[in-house]
Amino acid sequence: MNKNKLGLAVTAATLSALMLTGCGGSSSGSDTDSDSGGEAEVTRVHDTRSFEPAADISFEASASASAYYGTYEGIQGPAVYAAEVPDGWDGGGLVMYTHGYRGEGTELAVSVPDPAWRATVLGAGYAWAASSYSANYYDVRAAIEDTNKLALEVTDYIEADFGQAYASPQQVLISGYSLGGHTAAAAVERENMERTAYPVDYKGALPFCQAEQNQFQWLGDYPRVVQELSGFGEDPYEEFQANLPSMLVSLFETDGSGNITWEPANQNGERVKQIAMELTGGERPIFYDFGFPSTGLQYAVLGTGGSEGDITGILARNIYDNIGRTYRWTDSDPMSVEEENFNEAIDRVSADPGVNPLRDDGVRWLPLVQGDFDVPVLTLHTLGDFYVPFKHQQLYRERAITNSAEDMLVQRAIRAPSHCDFTGTEISTALVDWLTWVNGGSKPSGDEVLDPAVVADPEYGCQFTVNDGTQGRAALGLPACSR
Repeated sequence: MNKNKLGLAVTAATLSALMLTGCGGSSSGSDTDSDSGGEAEVTRVHDTRSFEPAADISFEASASASAYYGTYEGIQGPAVYAAEVPDGWDGGGLVMYTHGYRGEGTELAVSVPDPAWRATVLGAGYAWAASSYSANYYDVRAAIEDTNKLALEVTDYIEADFGQAYASPQQVLISGYSLGGHTAAAAVERENMERTAYPVDYKGALPFCQAEQNQFQWLGDYPRVVQELSGFGEDPYEEFQANLPSMLVSLFETDGSGNITWEPANQNGERVKQIAMELTGGERPIFYDFGFPSTGLQYAVLGTGGSEGDITGILARNIYDNIGRTYRWTDSDPMSVEEENFNEAIDRVSADPGVNPLRDDGVRWLPLVQGDFDVPVLTLHTLGDFYVPFKHQQLYRERAITNSAEDMLVQRAIRAPSHCDFTGTEISTALVDWLTWVNGGSKPSGDEVLDPAVVADPEYGCQFTVNDGTQGRAALGLPACSR
């Protein structure tokens, strides 16, 4: 059986084509094994990379606000900063915005939030600031450290670059999407607040469509499931991409042009679909009929199969681990003979010891989301997201319960099929509810994420889903809510 390490990279070209805002989870052993065997002097490919600010880092201010931008020194070199301050602001609240994955290019672009997020934050009287980070790739370490440094020094940069003096912010919050959601969630974790080189006393976090360390478990599991059930399990895993077209044809129907429809062609195709549903969060609306058939996100996940497991050089060694993981396409007890045979046959890989250790110069190379925080955190996640799955929210809740932080976590499920697929109203409502909570108002309501019966209800997610037309969901034929 092939024991080669798994590759977790998604090319920048693929992500750009998908118009993703970013991506990022825990391997079965990474949360515990990562503290052992790590040496501070170990180097990684990412340490050799360099990045440069884009030639044009300017952006236009909103009405009744001032825009500022420039460069500053991040942990891996120069980074670009952007900030927008509403008229009359002088040391009030500041929300740090954390952007998503930007691929593997060398250019560092200015970061400007989406219109709904930006307008809501400014309308609430808050300034916002954002870093490009000093590195691209899936570098959450740079995202946290560079964002923290900017939070502490942004008013100094504005004064130095524009001659405009502002008082230091009295309250600092953090919010972002996908990789930026990973960053926002991790930034308020106790471990990261204690170990960062630039400690910031964040008073709350709002991660949208957040990735986390479990992302890399999912990106490893699904390609291996496809390989085994398609009949290519005996082939070396490094041949995954070469075999992928044949694998998919063996599992799924094609249309008149030869394109994969993601409709199972046989029993094994249906088993792939059922295993994917279980790995991404269990039975729930939207995923089965609308999330799974997402061609762009399917290829984003399958495009990771067959290469190295160091997250394209972010780590020095392999993080993927499926030793002890059980894959199911039924909920029968006991497990069927067919499932037992499948679990015996599927390729198994162990994570390298000490792959993501604690460091003495800041946060880990891959900062963890461990549910250990004591500030208000509100999350939004779509039910159909095949790339950064809803499962992350269930793991987040479980970890928060373990750390007695569950009362500080509110989670909302959105009935949409894609990644970070939120309407302007959903974004604005979440921000207003979160800001109210942070500032002493009532705790907002959320969705239950751990009860399988609740999550499987056909109308799960209806409470916070608002189809206001900004995302074009009506054309997809998504099932309507009766309440």
